[in-house]
Amino acid sequence: MEMSMRRILSVLMATVACITVSAQEYKTADNILYTTKTDSYSKERLKLDVCYEEDARDLPVVVWFHGGGLTSGEKQIPGKLKGKDCVLVGVNYRLLPKVTIDKTIDDAAEAVAWVMDHIADYGGSPNKIIVSGHSAGGYLTMMLALDKKWLMRYGKDADDISAYIPFSGQAISHFSYRKMNGIDNLQPTIDEYAPLYWVRKDCPPLVLLVGDRELELFGRYEENAYLQRMMKLVGNTTTELYEFDGHGHGGMVEPGYHILEWWVKKVDNKPFEP
Repeated sequence: MEMSMRRILSVLMATVACITVSAQEYKTADNILYTTKTDSYSKERLKLDVCYEEDARDLPVVVWFHGGGLTSGEKQIPGKLKGKDCVLVGVNYRLLPKVTIDKTIDDAAEAVAWVMDHIADYGGSPNKIIVSGHSAGGYLTMMLALDKKWLMRYGKDADDISAYIPFSGQAISHFSYRKMNGIDNLQPTIDEYAPLYWVRKDCPPLVLLVGDRELELFGRYEENAYLQRMMKLVGNTTTELYEFDGHGHGGMVEPGYHILEWWVKKVDNKPFEP
């Protein structure tokens, strides 16, 4: 379902301005090694941070992959969701061109598998996990959602994730991967490393968030719109597309957090109260 978010967000923003966020006692466990890989670069990069509420139990979980074109960036916690009764996980992964793209996607899968196995130790529920991320992180989110083999490598089913919410993710083959293979940035490619290649009927909710089509990167809106259309044609009924009018690639993150928070409440069967 494609829709302009201008009217919805105006209501949300107005409500947010009137709310005082209650103080929550949060703790952060930093630089947890989530991999069984033994090479030095893996030991350096494959770490995550967990931000959790002390003494909480069975909370929804947001796994967040950072952006940076798959070539840069550092793990981060989406701070706007602190105080929203959820566990937050910020993930690092290995970067191109130091590794090939299959290694990076595998890192993302291993991180999610770790969360599924261990998040109960931090008050999170393995049955209420949302995978999300911005830009390159959105791309990784899409790949895990649509190509089930990545999580299957770690004995996990991609369909056990409650929702996948990519922020401005690339639906065709990622531009950094294309660059490594001598393909021009403006030459669209759809191969096994393109989320579009793996459209499937039985995918869990896939919520595609993009900025204004006139302000986004290189056809990013159109890629996501095509993905949403193809998911509909194969019979999927849980893929949604939201375009944030007036917001570019970076600016769309702020309004996107409202959708992410709504889903946090949804998977916890609680009403959304901005």
